[in-house]
Amino acid sequence: MLHNPERITKELINWIHNYFEENGRNCCAVIGISGGKDSSVAAALCANALGPKRVVGVLMPNGEQSDIEDARLLVRHLDIPFLEVDILPTVTQLKKSLFYNPEFEKIRGQPQVPLDTEINLPPRIRMATLYAIAQSLPYGGRVVNTCNRSEDYVGYSTKYGDAAGDFSPLSNFLVHEVKQIGSVLKLPERLIEKVPTDGLSGQSDEKKLGFSYDTLDHYILSGICADPVIKAKIDFLHNQNLHKLRPMASFQYSEME
Repeated sequence: MLHNPERITKELINWIHNYFEENGRNCCAVIGISGGKDSSVAAALCANALGPKRVVGVLMPNGEQSDIEDARLLVRHLDIPFLEVDILPTVTQLKKSLFYNPEFEKIRGQPQVPLDTEINLPPRIRMATLYAIAQSLPYGGRVVNTCNRSEDYVGYSTKYGDAAGDFSPLSNFLVHEVKQIGSVLKLPERLIEKVPTDGLSGQSDEKKLGFSYDTLDHYILSGICADPVIKAKIDFLHNQNLHKLRPMASFQYSEME
């Protein structure tokens, strides 16, 4: 629990402002808006730091999105410019070209493409969309990473999908801390307290993970988990997904013998 969320929020806003002073004084922040707490809080922070007109919200439904109105509520609440891009045609075409390609089937050695491959395709297309928009703006744009510390700890993100970005305002904050910041920013409670889902698998985050964010946050902070089965699962996910948090591995060499 943040002891002084008001002070932290002000420091966050100042940090974003300084980031843009150093990395694109006239740039816009470009952010994917899902209607969940993380993108809502990150967008609100950017709007406070840069002014609403320098934050471009991008809604990217994969065809039908049941909670699209939550995303629209957020951009209206912040009064930021936004656009909607339906990624379904791109997703469909890429799946057709790749998943049903007989040569690809030979290479992977099995008839079915793993479900996780299909689930992770849309977020990677969304990130490509955000960078295309950012590069097209008159003064350029910087893409906002909206992942939080809880999700990052167990790798609940898509590498080069939602885990990508140019700067990450929330990556050091646990889920309950992000909610505190959202309250300071006076975001609609409907967005802050919304049950988190990945928008891909049809399940809530907590159901898919097998434990609650409260349990995860408590374990990250204290190292204590009453249920040994859940503790083992959290430890496994954390170790299995550390590659998502570390810089890209590169070979270092020396010409001296």
